[in-house]
Amino acid sequence: MLVTKPTGVHVPIKMWLDDIEDVAMAQAVNLATLPFVFKHVALMPDCHLGYGMPIGGVLATKDVIIPNGTGVDISCGVAYAETNIHRGSLTPQDYKELVGNIMRGIPTGFNHHKTVQPCKALDDVGAFFGAKDWPELHPEVAKSYFQVGTLGGGNHFIELQEDEHGMLSIMLHSGSRNLGYQIAKYFNELAKSLNGKWFSSVPKEAELAFLPVDSAEGQGYIMWMNLAMTFARESRQRMLDVVKALLLAKVPAVEFTNELNVHHNYATLENHFGENVWVHRKGAIRARAGELGIIPGAMGSYSYIVEGLGNKDSFQSCSHGAGRRMGRKEATRQFTVEQTMVDLKAKGVVLGKAGKGSVTEECVWAYKDIDAVIASQLDLIKPLKKLKTVVVVKG
Repeated sequence: MLVTKPTGVHVPIKMWLDDIEDVAMAQAVNLATLPFVFKHVALMPDCHLGYGMPIGGVLATKDVIIPNGTGVDISCGVAYAETNIHRGSLTPQDYKELVGNIMRGIPTGFNHHKTVQPCKALDDVGAFFGAKDWPELHPEVAKSYFQVGTLGGGNHFIELQEDEHGMLSIMLHSGSRNLGYQIAKYFNELAKSLNGKWFSSVPKEAELAFLPVDSAEGQGYIMWMNLAMTFARESRQRMLDVVKALLLAKVPAVEFTNELNVHHNYATLENHFGENVWVHRKGAIRARAGELGIIPGAMGSYSYIVEGLGNKDSFQSCSHGAGRRMGRKEATRQFTVEQTMVDLKAKGVVLGKAGKGSVTEECVWAYKDIDAVIASQLDLIKPLKKLKTVVVVKG
């Protein structure tokens, strides 16, 4: 861990990396200058440029919450399940058929279901709000019945993976879809408007507008954020169940165990260093002592199941993935679709993606080395299982 305290900041910055890009470091400095920042800013080893707050950043605040501290894909996260079957239980043709069936059963990219889907999280909206609370967002709830159980695009994925013994598991990465985006956008704009009226000392260009948690607006954001978290978790579980059913159809003897469903974009009230604070994890997962977590790597690479060590300096957090080392546009400038496809084929990875033209945005070279990222945080987590990509479906 490295510790720095640039001139003019209120608290130090603790970093589990030494190769942070200048723009991400500038964002971390902005966090450290906030008047309500608590104790220090923590940067995980997958840290890179985000919007307002760097991805891979952990921030604790007193009495306020920052919409951009959670980000636009509220409760983006990863679900996981192990199986009792070996990779060799399925033929190459089986894997190709599974990819096709997954893509037919789970909408990807901007696609969504054509009919309303059952969704307990959305049915329970009344438990979060009254009928007239934040009416601007209620239409998004109606739309989300078509989006539950859909993958999305970008770095979202569904994978079959094998461990060191060749045993298969399922891993998928997705979030709260357009619902989370609209909630984040609405409350960030509201916070910016209110901060302007309050003559806030937080500079506009930092994109870190805040809401007091004891205000109606702050409570509104917290309730809507929690709805998005519940929705995202249910959506991931829905997709996991689809993949499980497809595997079961291929191998009736398959059993599923050790399921996890972990989010990495959220804020929550926790007790750290003897005080109750709002911990914002943007591209970071909670890693309390003994708590299991998921750290996926790049497409065609490796992923890890880990156990938290409860490190206080990271606010009991760790990285959420490998972390980008270049943006999507830069990746497409440096590498070709052919290079990416040849790399996946050489690794024996079966790819499912509607339209290969954007596949290079998620190529392995656009990300940091997952093994190096894991090695940088062995005081935060203990690796339990290393998993290699066998099949990947991308949006």
